[in-house]
Amino acid sequence: MPGSVLSAAQIAATVALVAWMISGFTRLPGRWLRWKMFCRGNFIIVTLTGTTKDGRTEPISAYSHLTPGSFLLGPPQLVAIVNHLVRSGRYDRIDGHGRLLSERGEQRVEVRDSRVVVL
Repeated sequence: MPGSVLSAAQIAATVALVAWMISGFTRLPGRWLRWKMFCRGNFIIVTLTGTTKDGRTEPISAYSHLTPGSFLLGPPQLVAIVNHLVRSGRYDRIDGHGRLLSERGEQRVEVRDSRVVVL
């Protein structure tokens, strides 16, 4: 009898935990998910091309310029990276395109002549 009671308690606890986890990740109006990281996180998936002073173009990985431990590239970070690369003299201009994912859904992002534009 004690073995079956323990199993019933384990099953009930497991079902309660799974139900709590599922309800924590359901959609709310205007937000992706209830978990704070998802409903406040803005991140960009972007492809960048830099034009050097001699007119050559080369691909740029914006993600390699993030601070160690960072994995989300938001609009302010993208602006800072583009500004840093242009001001450092590494590139004359940077262009690119991508997507911004936020609580408002998915939006287009373009980098035109080293300026970040969210469309």
